[in-house]
Amino acid sequence: MIVDGKDVRPIWLHEDQVTVQVIDQRRLPHEFVVFDITTVDDCIYAIQHMVVRGAPLIGVTAAYGAYLAALSAQRQGDPEPFFNGECQRIKASRPTAVNLAWAVDRVSRRVESVSDPEQRARQVRIEAVRIAEEEAENCRRIGENGLKLIEAIREKKGEEPVNLLTHCNAGWLACIEDGTATAPMYSAFEKGIDIHVWVDETRPLNQGSRLTAWELGKRGIAHTVITDNAGGHLMQHGMVDLVIVGTDRTTRTGDVANKIGTYLKALAAYDNGVPFYVALPSSTFDWGLTDGVTQIPIEERDPEEVRIVEGIDQSRSRKVLVPPQDSPAANFAFDVTPARLVTGFITERGICRATADDILHLFPERAAPIRE
Repeated sequence: MIVDGKDVRPIWLHEDQVTVQVIDQRRLPHEFVVFDITTVDDCIYAIQHMVVRGAPLIGVTAAYGAYLAALSAQRQGDPEPFFNGECQRIKASRPTAVNLAWAVDRVSRRVESVSDPEQRARQVRIEAVRIAEEEAENCRRIGENGLKLIEAIREKKGEEPVNLLTHCNAGWLACIEDGTATAPMYSAFEKGIDIHVWVDETRPLNQGSRLTAWELGKRGIAHTVITDNAGGHLMQHGMVDLVIVGTDRTTRTGDVANKIGTYLKALAAYDNGVPFYVALPSSTFDWGLTDGVTQIPIEERDPEEVRIVEGIDQSRSRKVLVPPQDSPAANFAFDVTPARLVTGFITERGICRATADDILHLFPERAAPIRE
């Protein structure tokens, strides 16, 4: 992603090869700050406290965290159990995004037969870098495949802008390059298609108004920030041509866990005949799950995130209490959209309907028996 003339990714390995650096997404859009990760504790903190967020980026961060664990293991008397224990700690840092465990398990498998601690660290680093590059390529392909949907709408509308709606941030900040939901938008923009994006603010942490709006603005894409509950109104009045969202975990049968509020957008889209697509790389499918509502763990975060809002007041960051001091709050971070409400999936291998048969047609190697 080009930001202010510079090619930037949300995560990279410092030239010292022992420091992982990330964009601190808590500070955007008003400050661009780099956060250093040098230990497994730093990695867990970054994942839990939303320094990094978004399923693909969480996965890559976790893979780099495993690399830091492998480096630390070299200084331990019994390095292999130490490394395995640190990997388990990383996997437990957040419950919903399946990419986290997927990435840690992948780097762990890479070094199962490696006994030398120094060689283990080297192999884990190579695998972490490979995961990052693969996810970037997957998002590029998602952009190419999703472009076809936008082109079809443009052909029907002629010179009028194609109006898209997205929820939360499923852009390059949540991934490595291009994003998932935003990738088709970027591809359309680069092809000269006139698009406009409705950006849900996405309470309580405002990843839409803070991050997606910042991304789109840096890219020069026309967009408008809206309240989370405005989407249904816009769809009723023909102001949305296509909804594209991301996902943190999706079952093999097509149920989608994504940022809280996604389910309501899917209901509104279904009621108004607006296509509702979910963009995701294959790493975000949980191939062992069949029922998202009962099987996907939904993270409940600190209620203070609901009670407190943060913004800029006269160039200074301020936190403000909104409800009465003694009013309790609940903070469910995700919800599940049933497959019946999903028009289709945009993946690196193409577009498919949200059914087990269609998903496995794209990914036949995943048609293994389902775990109990």
